Amino acid sequence: MSRQILPLVLVLLAAQGSLAQKQQQEDPCQTKSRVVGDIDYCDRYWECVNGRPELFDCPNGLVFAGKHRGVTEGCDYPWRANYCDGKRQANPPIQTDHCDWLYGIFGHETSCTRYWTCWNGTATEQLCIGGLLYNERARSCDWPENVEGCQKHPLCNDDANGNVPLGKSCNRYWQCQGGYPRLQRCPAMLVFDRRSLRCVVPPTEDCDVPTTPPPTEGELSEGHNEQEPEEENLPPGVPPLPAGALPIPLRARARN
Repeated sequence: MSRQILPLVLVLLAAQGSLAQKQQQEDPCQTKSRVVGDIDYCDRYWECVNGRPELFDCPNGLVFAGKHRGVTEGCDYPWRANYCDGKRQANPPIQTDHCDWLYGIFGHETSCTRYWTCWNGTATEQLCIGGLLYNERARSCDWPENVEGCQKHPLCNDDANGNVPLGKSCNRYWQCQGGYPRLQRCPAMLVFDRRSLRCVVPPTEDCDVPTTPPPTEGELSEGHNEQEPEEENLPPGVPPLPAGALPIPLRARARN
């Protein structure tokens, strides 16, 4: 029996040795990119510096994604891919006002239409437009029916199934459907009447016959009676906002 078991033991030992060899930390100086992820921690990586491997940490809240990838320094938000599968994070969160980590995207404490982008611990308040709400799981603006916990939109508080004027626009308006607003446009040559709350033949008290083409999607921020921001109120280097998001103008934030 011992003669039959011995070859199996040798095979197992050889397999374990091979596995251990594969799990050893890769030397970045032996790779083309000169940068490799850490074998145990997804928020650390090794870089070849002056011919020797050196260990680096990603900015707090980010994990290693690969050279020239991610949002900064080869690091990315951990929820964008399976960066941490089989690994753990070496560094605990560093929290600041509205930020669970120094870098990340986080839900607003009191609003379903707003959220925070955090860049090096600086929180910037963002606004979902076009009737969208912030989806914590998707970390982006989404249709209200996909967002749990927000049953109604503030625009539709007065009438869950009525129409609401959109700023000073003459041909666009909000149509509330079960408490959720949908952006609508009046048919050609009609304007939205703020008194009857429907599309009518012009002129009305506020609007004459349309003489300009319909506004583009980039003008949707008018729906919240807020001016377009003079500049994007984002810290330097912050990545583009998710679809359906708009930085809140500093003047508007001051009024609130």
